Amino acid sequence: MATSELPVLEFVLANYKNFNARATRDALLSYWEHISKGGRMFWSVAGAMSSAQLGITLAPAIRAGLIHGLSVTGANIEESLFRLVAHHSYKDFPEYRYLTKADDTRILENRMRRVTDTSIPEDEAFRAVEKFIVPMWKNASAKGERRFWHEYFYEVIQALEPSSYEGDPEACWLLAAARAKLPIVVPGYEDSTFGNIFASYVKTAECNASIVKSGIEYMADFYDRYAELSEGEGVGFFQIGGGIAGDFPICVVPSIKYDLQKPVKPWAYFCQISDSTTSYGSYSGATPNEKITWDKLTETTPMFVVESDATIVAPLVLNALLECKGAPAKANALIAKYMK
Repeated sequence: MATSELPVLEFVLANYKNFNARATRDALLSYWEHISKGGRMFWSVAGAMSSAQLGITLAPAIRAGLIHGLSVTGANIEESLFRLVAHHSYKDFPEYRYLTKADDTRILENRMRRVTDTSIPEDEAFRAVEKFIVPMWKNASAKGERRFWHEYFYEVIQALEPSSYEGDPEACWLLAAARAKLPIVVPGYEDSTFGNIFASYVKTAECNASIVKSGIEYMADFYDRYAELSEGEGVGFFQIGGGIAGDFPICVVPSIKYDLQKPVKPWAYFCQISDSTTSYGSYSGATPNEKITWDKLTETTPMFVVESDATIVAPLVLNALLECKGAPAKANALIAKYMK
């Protein structure tokens, strides 16, 4: 039983001994060791983590300096904003496994968009945010201005009046990232609700597609961001899920080395939380060793794979890290006690 002032950390140390539990513990301890030495950590967030309210722990971690950059899907960046402005209008479906096609049709007719066991309200989320961001797109089109996708969202979320918040601003990772001016890449942002909305305004010639910088420009800019992040002790890679959110940024290392032909530090740490098991041709389910052959990691890189639900594992890891950050001497003493 945990009796210390660091209950989550002690719980993990005392109970997480084998299998995915052990991988979680070891990934946590290696993360803390890297940060303690002055290293940085870059997070890749796929899936529907914002709808699942990962911001409850992700936002405090950003404010605490435990996260130094992000790669997120277009869905995650917009859904963090949705949770802030429309939280009370979300509807949950705890028994989603037993819904029928007719049940989901009724959800559609109620103008809700289901994401597993919760749902995003169209009018309070999509249409409410549209009123803010579309004028920005039109203004940029008129002036010929160009920005990265996340920069529009950074501006919108910081321009909102606190009176418009329904969710807890302290639990909004996008707000925390915007205030910290965290470097972000949003590869494949076209594959999102607001990517579709933007495309519709481009189709009707109300907005110019060029006002949003491309994915290629994201990578060209990320070369410089990576160089900054990897200074000193280097930068680690903490990945939730698979897909383009993870595939895109991790490639920056071999691209700098082979395409730019410049010296570059490899990623200093790697952890992936995924429910995708190793299978034929599955990048998401590939073991980290495969990344050695692509020159993204090396044989000395600390590597961890946790095959589990990220909505369970990530908040646990982040809470323990926040405890470590708040009381580093006590955390190190506790680690020494359990890991001797």
